[in-house]
Amino acid sequence: MTQSTLLFGATSILGFNLAKLFPETVLPFISPGNTSESVSEWPVLQLENSDWVERTFAQYQSKVLLYCHAVCDVPKCEADPDWAHEINVQHLRRVMAVLPEKTRLVYVSSDHVFGGDGEYDEHSRPCPISVYGQTRVNAERLVLGRYGSLVIRTGLAIGPSPNGRTGHLDWLRYRTQKNLPITIVEDESRSVVWVTDLARRVMKFAQSNETGIRHISATRAVSRVELANHLMSILGEPPAFRCESRHQRPAPHLGRVELTSAYADILSQPLASVLDG
Repeated sequence: MTQSTLLFGATSILGFNLAKLFPETVLPFISPGNTSESVSEWPVLQLENSDWVERTFAQYQSKVLLYCHAVCDVPKCEADPDWAHEINVQHLRRVMAVLPEKTRLVYVSSDHVFGGDGEYDEHSRPCPISVYGQTRVNAERLVLGRYGSLVIRTGLAIGPSPNGRTGHLDWLRYRTQKNLPITIVEDESRSVVWVTDLARRVMKFAQSNETGIRHISATRAVSRVELANHLMSILGEPPAFRCESRHQRPAPHLGRVELTSAYADILSQPLASVLDG
């Protein structure tokens, strides 16, 4: 059976929306333990099992593997670095060990490979401030060692989640509806885009011949407070939240991390920020 694109990690915000937007192109696989009804019919990843991975590639002779699988929970990664490394690096290593040579690997990474305030393009040196960010750097190194592969770094994607509670938009909606407290980090700014725009750009990259590292940037960096105000307005809810500094939080938070691009082609054009688009 030939499926043009296998998607590992269809329970991430980006992965879920890629699968929904491109059902004729993408075969999605979800993370183990996800009980969301919206993804219940999709096959489950077994990346701790090299034999399963090899059988999957033999069954679906795909042209592209779009790898969005990772644990992105910064506090959990800080609490258990070995677990974070196992999922974010070792799972990828097992996949790459049996990935057919003809299959293009496209790895979706994160702006968490950076940490100090600034603007970062593809030539910027990674400077992670968290365990999660370091696992991303380590995973990128594995991918970049494979000929013909592509690493795509993205900022914060806004859109629907599989369970209706995760991702910034659904998190705000859920906690507001349940009258739960909301705390926003006031001194974090990132490249924030709508997930549908991001998914379309990622798919264009996946179907291109680009290799190495590419960034998907936004027209401007957006602070968490600006973002929360905007999304609460869209939800028709009052902006009822408290603010804290990133230094008051128990786990590391990014400061002002804005993705830019050193390239000048059509795929490097910034996507509209959530506040602009």
